[in-house]
Amino acid sequence: MQKMAVLLSGSGRTLDNFHEWIEAGRLQAEILVVIANVADALGLEKARRYGYPAFHAVGSATTNAILADYDINLIALAGYLKLYQAPETLKRRVLNIHPALIPAFCGPGFYGHHVHEAVLAKGCTVSGCTVHFANEIYDDGPIVLQRCVNIADCGTADEIADRVFVAECEAFPEAINLVDQQGAEHFWSRD
Repeated sequence: MQKMAVLLSGSGRTLDNFHEWIEAGRLQAEILVVIANVADALGLEKARRYGYPAFHAVGSATTNAILADYDINLIALAGYLKLYQAPETLKRRVLNIHPALIPAFCGPGFYGHHVHEAVLAKGCTVSGCTVHFANEIYDDGPIVLQRCVNIADCGTADEIADRVFVAECEAFPEAINLVDQQGAEHFWSRD
């Protein structure tokens, strides 16, 4: 069972998804704390409604000071839009989801809608999502799993985003379950 902290910046849609999977007994994790780097992030309100301790913190140092009060073994970046520096004890325990198939459309500046606009502009017929361990470089750590999505009939970035998000809702919890089953070091040893 993974003991998670969830870091977010926005609406908390991924937090909603985690909560639903946990309630259904499908996610081998419990959420111990939620932290947002945006003071009025809707995700903080949702976290409190679900009964999770929820905090606003700017920067990795402040975030890590809060995390020190919780016995966590996994950090999930759930739409967290800043480069996060984990404490030494959790450096290989930070999972991120990226809304494209890494190594395409990733790195600095490729987040959220920017990714889907670039995919559309390139004329891609498939996109998807990648769950990977995060490190100090954007979208660079070992990949846990990827999901491909057919977007050949999508005419807008919003349509692509909607399709990819459906895949993310399955992929992120599945990746957490894989980490729970196989251990984080399994994935780092493949890198």
